[in-house]
Order: sequence, then structure tokens, then C-alpha cells
Amino acid sequence: MTRVVAPGAALGLLGGGQLGRMFALAARRMGYRIHTFSPEDDSPAGQVADLAVTASYEDLDALRTFARGVEVVTFEFENIPTEAIDAVEALAPVRPSGMALHIAQRRAREKMFLADRGVPTVSFAPAESFDELWDAVALVGTPAVIKTAAFGYDGKGQHKVTTPADVEHIWTAIGHQATIVEKFVSLQAEVSIVAARGADGDVAMYAPFENRHRDHILDVTTVPAAIAPAVVKQAGEITRTILEELQYVGVLCVEFFLSTDGDLLVNEVAPRPHNSGHLTVDAAVTSQFEQQVRAVCGLPLGSPEIPRPAAMANLLGDLWVDGEPNWAAACRFADVKLHLYGKTDARPKRKMGHLTAVARTVAEAQDRVIAARDALLI
Repeated sequence: MTRVVAPGAALGLLGGGQLGRMFALAARRMGYRIHTFSPEDDSPAGQVADLAVTASYEDLDALRTFARGVEVVTFEFENIPTEAIDAVEALAPVRPSGMALHIAQRRAREKMFLADRGVPTVSFAPAESFDELWDAVALVGTPAVIKTAAFGYDGKGQHKVTTPADVEHIWTAIGHQATIVEKFVSLQAEVSIVAARGADGDVAMYAPFENRHRDHILDVTTVPAAIAPAVVKQAGEITRTILEELQYVGVLCVEFFLSTDGDLLVNEVAPRPHNSGHLTVDAAVTSQFEQQVRAVCGLPLGSPEIPRPAAMANLLGDLWVDGEPNWAAACRFADVKLHLYGKTDARPKRKMGHLTAVARTVAEAQDRVIAARDALLI
């Protein structure tokens, strides 16, 4: 039986971003202390931590010292070197495990893990060289999407290929990196499921979220998703399979494509709380961040119920380009909740916050958060 890490203990967090900030706030509300480790000084998570260590992930001595000062460690983004996780894992439990992080860090590795376990994905082929990329495009067919194998998020490192003639140009554009080629899918909807698995194997799963993107970045999320009950059931079964196959402990998000042909396909897996799950802070009985605390500390999971329709709209850094947003105008929407993540340094496309609303219908909730976001620019 996994030992319970009781309130009052220090929890270690690798990463200092927005997800870490919300995890830290949930943990502190439950009575835990938070130690963060990040190369970034004055990070969003570090601003609300009891101890913020600023050091490189390559500084293994600093990581070992950090691990000795906490009871359990988690992380808030995927791009942490596996050597860093190994150094920490030798001294403190890491949840989710380094194995889950290792699989999620490279797209081809993740797709092969899923395909080997019968999880439906788009047709794909990995490529390490230009010749292999050419062959992969020929195998998958066009139109397709060429993605860099690692360090991709918010659409980064992705290029659509419509004819084989595009391949050489794209190979140059991505800097001759290892890639994965995926068949382009005509979409009916993009859906995500956020779920938690406890150390005892118990699973708590939120209802599917429907996601709308703009410029490859999540723009608006709504729940319940406008998908058939059979699709909801299938998505839940797939998510549970992935959690069990990884022997996962913590919160995980599975992103799905629902094609116009009705096929439900896993796009990718995020081994952490997810942007689409931010609405759970205001709309669910237990937020995804409290679930992460509960899971990594060996506590029973909370209820994932979302009693009423809800919507979330992202706030991105380009809102600050022409000056400070009109917070007063947005806050006149008394039933819309505002969340900011710490730094508001006007870097374009950086996620800076979100707005959420709970209403009688999905359409009503969505209209409210979009109206409140539009008011920021008045």
C-alpha cells in the first residue's frame, strides 16, 4: 500500500509555469508546502511557493538537494530531461513516473506505444533522415502533417504537406530534425478527456471537453461536448486503457480527433493537468489540480462531476501588446471568473490566463466568456 503523504508535508514541483501555479495553489489550500524547481526566476509557480529553487535541469546536484527536501515530486510540463527525473527518482517518489514522461516526450514513441496496445491513432510513420521522411510521406500519403519528433506544443514544429514536392522545403524549415508523419484528418470535433488515477488504481474521469483552437492554440473549451453517447463511452474506455497500461499515478489528458467519418483517434497524451481542464477549477466538484495533489499524495480521489454546462476562454499574451487590458470591463460580467497566472509580460502567444463561466446551457456559457474576453479590448 502506498504511504499517504499527509498535509503539512513539502511537495516538489519540477517546472514553474501556469499549470504549476494552479497546482501549488490547490496544494497550499489543502495544507501542503510547495517547493518548485525551475530555470526561470520569478516564475508563476515560484511566486506562490514556499521555496523556489532557480537552477538548470542539467544541474543534477541541485536536483538531488531539492529531492531530499520533499516527500514526493511531480512535474508540470513534458520537456524535462529524463536524466533530471532519474536523479530525483533515486531519492523521492516521482508521480507520474519517469516512464510516462519518457513516452510522452517524443511523438513517434508515444504513437508506437499507443498503437502497440490497440489504441486507435491516425496513420503515422517516423523518420530520422530526409530519405526516411520522403518514404514516410509516400507511405502515409498526402495530405499529411509533418511534425518534429520532440518539443512540440501549441502547433509548434508542424507543417502540412499536400504534395511530395513540399517535403524538401519542410525538411529545411524544421532544421533537419527527426519527425513523425501523420495522415491529415478531416475533423468533426476535437475532444479531450482529463482523468486521474490514484496510487491504489482508482480512476476519476471528467466528462469529455470539446475544444476549439485558433492558430493551433486552444481558444475555447466547452462541456458537455456535443458528441454522441457512444463516442463518450469509447473515449472513456480508451483513456482508462492508457492509464492502466502506463500504471499511471496523477492527472493525465488524452486529446482526441473525431473525424468526419466518425472515427475516434488519439492525437496525443499529456502526462499532467491540461489547459482544457482549467474550467474544472470553477465548474467541477474537484478541480484537476486538487486531483493531482490527491493522486500524488496517495489520498482518495475527489468527485469529477461537473454539475452544469461550462465554458473557458484562453487569455493570451498578445492581449497586452497595446497596453493593459480593460479588467474593469471584463469583471462587470459578475458570473464570469477571471484567472491570471502570474507574469503578464506581453510576450505574444504566451498563455496568461483564462475566463470561465457556468450557465444553463453550453451556448450561454460560451457566449459569456467570449463577451467578457472581447470586453478586455474595449
